[in-house]
Amino acid sequence: MRLDGLQSEMQAMMIEAGNSRPAATGQKVGADFGDMLAQAINNVNALQKSSGNLQTRFDRGDEGVSLSDVMIARNKSSVAFDATIQVRNKLVEAYKELMNMPV
Repeated sequence: MRLDGLQSEMQAMMIEAGNSRPAATGQKVGADFGDMLAQAINNVNALQKSSGNLQTRFDRGDEGVSLSDVMIARNKSSVAFDATIQVRNKLVEAYKELMNMPV
């Protein structure tokens, strides 16, 4: 298993965000951000499912799964989840700051 997968995905998303051209109304940018956010959350969900699947296979005695594979997958999904929580916290903080701005 590769530990740098999440970092490479984040870099690819950053490149995609930099290459998109803003529309006159701003709708395309919002849709792209929403799609990227949904894709990132789906990737975290897939990592957690994969980790759970490996753990179940190891618990059942599957000889093709080692303890190190299970631990790496578990840590990878944990890091991805923690990063998602941090992004959520920053979005909520930014929303609160915008709501507190005087009009």
